[in-house]
Amino acid sequence: MRSLKTMTRCSAAVAALALWLTPGAGMAQTELQFGHVGNPGSLFSQSADEFAKRANERLGDDYEVVVYGSSQLGSDTSMLQKVKLGQVTFTLPSTVMSSVVPQFGVFEMPYLVSDREHMARIAEEVVKPMLYPLAEEQGYKIIGIWENGFRQITNNVRPINVPADLDGIKLRTPKGKWRVRMFEEYGADPSPMALSEVFTALQTGTMDGQENPLVQIYSQKFQEVQDYLSITNHVYTPAYVTVSANHWQQLPADVREVLESTAEELQGYVYEIAAAQDEELLGEMEAAGMEINEADQQAFVDASGPIYDAFAEEVEGGRELIDSALELAE
Repeated sequence: MRSLKTMTRCSAAVAALALWLTPGAGMAQTELQFGHVGNPGSLFSQSADEFAKRANERLGDDYEVVVYGSSQLGSDTSMLQKVKLGQVTFTLPSTVMSSVVPQFGVFEMPYLVSDREHMARIAEEVVKPMLYPLAEEQGYKIIGIWENGFRQITNNVRPINVPADLDGIKLRTPKGKWRVRMFEEYGADPSPMALSEVFTALQTGTMDGQENPLVQIYSQKFQEVQDYLSITNHVYTPAYVTVSANHWQQLPADVREVLESTAEELQGYVYEIAAAQDEELLGEMEAAGMEINEADQQAFVDASGPIYDAFAEEVEGGRELIDSALELAE
């Protein structure tokens, strides 16, 4: 039989633990987990880390944003599910959002976004009024629009100059049906795959190539297992700071205000560092031994009509989304 002294010590320990886990009690903090798939040095990593730094300076002692990158909390798909269940506070999906809300597939349309200034206008006049409500219908609230970036193609078969050069190439894509269909239209053999699995697939030859923004390519070390880098800029992908619509409301109003305003203000910072990295990383890729070529982007534009037509026909409101985004170009 346990002694009264032992039981008292255990009760005291339990009480102390309860005190530690209670927000507002002494040094206690509630951890707000931010999960993403980017490796250290990636744009996702830099963006989420800066968000945590700025938010934590304003949150006080009761709440703390803690970042878990490199798919530590799972793939994009699994983290979206965990967010919905309240097991993770934030995640940073990009292409995968089109698997949740088909209308987000508008950002899989090739050459829709001309530059970051164009994207900023699309964010205000298309994404917020037209896409945010659709995300909330599926249980998600977006509190900021950041960046994944302009996407390029790498592979181990040949330089990609025109769509015909993709013929037969086994190409990894993210999970988004329109990306798959786009590359099928171009003649490739695309397969969706989690980002965390891609390096091994390229190394072993399971995949010939992949497509990603330069900062993802470099931070994932794909330059170590790929010979050719083709600058196609075929798609610009935003990234969305995403929370659970239901669980978000359980946070205090002042905490929500800090988090949402910080996510919003970070957009300019993200665009700035993304543009700088695009310039810097080409030299790093070349130094790593990759052969780099500028693709004939007009040839890709000319081959993209069918994917636009299919999206407009198959996705409710698809034509309006496309037209609204293109009208904001300058």
